[in-house]
Amino acid sequence: MEQKNKASVEIFGEEYTMRGEAAPDYMTMLANYIDKKMKNIANRQPQLSVTKIAVLAALNIADELSKLQEDYDSLVKIVDGEKKEDKKEDKKEDKKEDKKEDKKEDKKTPSQNQTRGQNSGQGQKKTNYQQASR
Repeated sequence: MEQKNKASVEIFGEEYTMRGEAAPDYMTMLANYIDKKMKNIANRQPQLSVTKIAVLAALNIADELSKLQEDYDSLVKIVDGEKKEDKKEDKKEDKKEDKKEDKKEDKKTPSQNQTRGQNSGQGQKKTNYQQASR
């Protein structure tokens, strides 16, 4: 069973007991944030009811969340774009290295190419010979 934590908080003059998996300090921090938002709205518009103050606070917090989500999504796109660019650069570098290797092979003298081919062929022949002798 999940452990439930508990925190007693005050929001806009009302006492609340919060229960949840979050740490009590975290729950208190959230309650203080909401309390501050509601008090700021009440100071600017004292004629509003508590319900309207709460709704406006909720709308302001939802707006903050939405803007932060947009910022986060933009940053994720930037990071993903950079990762894709890095992969493209890596592929370009690999192709350049492959071309350099091909050019090195082309520059070898025919005797060097023959020797290389003979060495690799000897290994294959030996393997084939061993298999045939069983």
